[in-house]
Amino acid sequence: MQIATPLNSPVQKDFGQSVVFQKSAHLKKENTPKSQSFRIYRVRDCIQKTLTEWSSKISQDQNQETLEVLECSVAQAIEKINPEERDELKVSAKLFIVGSNSSSIRDAVDLACSALGVAQLDSVIISPPPVEDGTNLSLEYLQPYWKELENLVQNKKIVAIGASDLDKTLLEQLYLWAQVKPSSNQVNLASCCVMPPDLTAFAKEFDIQLLTHNDPKELLCEASFQEVLQESIQNMKANNWIPLWLLRYSVIVKSRGIIKSKGYIIQAKRNAS
Repeated sequence: MQIATPLNSPVQKDFGQSVVFQKSAHLKKENTPKSQSFRIYRVRDCIQKTLTEWSSKISQDQNQETLEVLECSVAQAIEKINPEERDELKVSAKLFIVGSNSSSIRDAVDLACSALGVAQLDSVIISPPPVEDGTNLSLEYLQPYWKELENLVQNKKIVAIGASDLDKTLLEQLYLWAQVKPSSNQVNLASCCVMPPDLTAFAKEFDIQLLTHNDPKELLCEASFQEVLQESIQNMKANNWIPLWLLRYSVIVKSRGIIKSKGYIIQAKRNAS
């Protein structure tokens, strides 16, 4: 069974195995551990409020059936883009892969396009699952995720693709290997107060945009997600639910550089008990 219960409005059509919620569009950007902790708190808080609202709107029988799919949406977070305004807007996303399945990328992009009412996203930055402690991020680790992004570019679902937290060596390896070249690379200034000169020089030479971010290495872990489920929904067997990915999107008015809308989409699956 699939359930979609938008906030303060009648039931709408569902968008798959997902939780959709709204996030404040005006947050002060700080590259500090404190601001990273706040981002984690903000994600948890948004999920919890959305799930609490959803569970209060359904019957207890429905609640206990929960189901092969957990579906919850916030109407304000899924404002579809007017086709007449599409050319005036830039729709970008950063995709955090929680599980290790690279095929989740297509699901995330398809769901975001469906929720926002667009045919394609203008840019997607990928943040693959964190590597194990003591292991360095490598090109081999990135390749399956990048290939999925390339397929989506070739199928005209994404215009431009970017990476996150690559140093100069790894960015160069990715650039030389990839068929669709990275258009951007995000750098976390919490661990790097000044942009490395070698990275800056390489990016300038090959026209790669360098961006900064203050996302933690793990924005939403399995344990945190399950804890929020347990707190938000009565009689929920939270241990059976595994988050697959989290996508943060923003819709920006090109001519003015202001954010029109911003939010998250999450997909989780229920393991057979």
